[in-house]
Amino acid sequence: MSGYGRFAEFYDRLTQNVRYDLIADAAVRYLERFAGRRNIVLDLACGTGSLCEQLARRGFDVIGADASDGMLSAALDKKFDSGLPIQYLRQEMTELDMFGTIDLTLCTLDSINHLPDKAAVQKTFERVSLFAYPDGMFIFDVNTLHKHRDTLAQNAFTYDLEDIFCAWQNQYDPADGSVDIFLDIFEQLPDGSYGRISESFTERIWSDSEITEMLRAAGMTVLARYDDYTDKPVTDATERIVYVAKKLTDRSEDS
Repeated sequence: MSGYGRFAEFYDRLTQNVRYDLIADAAVRYLERFAGRRNIVLDLACGTGSLCEQLARRGFDVIGADASDGMLSAALDKKFDSGLPIQYLRQEMTELDMFGTIDLTLCTLDSINHLPDKAAVQKTFERVSLFAYPDGMFIFDVNTLHKHRDTLAQNAFTYDLEDIFCAWQNQYDPADGSVDIFLDIFEQLPDGSYGRISESFTERIWSDSEITEMLRAAGMTVLARYDDYTDKPVTDATERIVYVAKKLTDRSEDS
């Protein structure tokens, strides 16, 4: 997932509905609930840095890591405008390499679903665990099978933002629950004509048992699961599960 090309230029406008402030507030609540340390936080797959900005405003020492040059360029523009002391690194999720230990790692907006296979998820979890402070926390989310099968499914969506039009088409695979997503973005040019930019990617499904076992194998355990970034329990109607996990200081803690 090192690409995204020019998609990064339009990402923020196409995701205006994302409440990064509520995600940051939820992270603070979960830290307080489970007595986590709130010093150094890593936003893994940070995208254009919107969540990093929110976390920095809440007093965290923030590191953002992403594999996309375009996303990081947009994040650096925000940092220049805000003046917030955020450090950005170009790194693949599976090749995470920090300079020291991390108190809290966040990985949001179904970035885990974008990984190509279980081996990549396992490696990501292991890298997060490796650099986690003893008892360090890991908060991340995944899309559910219900969302892939019943919401994304074979559906198409459109976004009309005056000078940008985006057509979003999905192709659901019932064999493994994955969804291929195709985006066609039409950008109005100065002469009034439109240029077309296309992006495609696949989101895969990881079951709760798979995620729990991969975390355990990486030396972490699940503290809680929530329906999106709320305090509500997971139900059959949940579209995004938020996992709150911690690194085990002693493997005997894992029950």
